Amino acid sequence: MELGGGGRGAGDRVRRQLQSVGRVAAYLGGGFLVLTAASSVAVRSLRALSDANQRKFAMPCGACEGKGSYACRLCRGSATVEWSPMHDPVFVSPCLCPTCDGTRVQRCLNCLGKGYA
Repeated sequence: MELGGGGRGAGDRVRRQLQSVGRVAAYLGGGFLVLTAASSVAVRSLRALSDANQRKFAMPCGACEGKGSYACRLCRGSATVEWSPMHDPVFVSPCLCPTCDGTRVQRCLNCLGKGYA
């Protein structure tokens, strides 16, 4: 009489069940990835079509005159601001403008840099 001889069939059955569960999980995961990729492509293409149509028929932005950006209003185009950590400054040091990061222009907040409203 062998010990554990009857357990061989049960272990085989469990392995087959786990394989089938793994296969189903792989099919569902792959389907989810394909569906996500397809919907992402569809949304991007619809957004591009909508932007092209809006660009064609929309009026230029009144704030930036269709450029999408304008001179920085904080530093007035100088790329630096005068700053002192003390209330009554003894020494004022020029610092890089935090709004434009030294580029001297900032994106239009009315049209978000697109050039049309």
